[in-house]
Amino acid sequence: MFVLETVLFFALALLAVTAAIGMIVHRSPVYSVLMLIITLFSIAGFYVLLNAPFVAAVHMIVYAGAIIVLFLFVVMLLDLRHESDRFTLTKFSRVLAFIAFLVFLGEAILLVKVAFIDGGLDIGLGGQVSQLGDTPSIGKLLFTAYLLPFEIASVLLLVAIIGAVILAKQNLKPSQ
Repeated sequence: MFVLETVLFFALALLAVTAAIGMIVHRSPVYSVLMLIITLFSIAGFYVLLNAPFVAAVHMIVYAGAIIVLFLFVVMLLDLRHESDRFTLTKFSRVLAFIAFLVFLGEAILLVKVAFIDGGLDIGLGGQVSQLGDTPSIGKLLFTAYLLPFEIASVLLLVAIIGAVILAKQNLKPSQ
């Protein structure tokens, strides 16, 4: 089972990094948002690998469901197709990109060395991770110790939604 989890981890990591790079370098903002969706799906896969399905579901609903729809709406509303001026890379930015690539390559080599050659890394959590992501413990904490912050966040979101509706209705009034 350990080998399957390791293979899935590296596959999700490769997918997340590739989609994140695609999100940065793609010229079209719509395709960049779609690459962000792929990145967020792969991060939700990490939560599933950590035995936290509730956190993965909340991540999918909040980020991939709500925030990405908002991003796509704003990008399509702004119609950024006409703003696609190509930027030129200066010598300084190319040197910085090469240094960043070397740092990333060094980290990847270190990760492979620790994971496969040295036999893994024991971080010493001892089974506490599986208790943090299950639904009953999150619900119990949310409605006991964190009840006041939860209610404050819900009122803040309600005020933001009401404000957005008011601003949208003001823009719909015909100009005189």
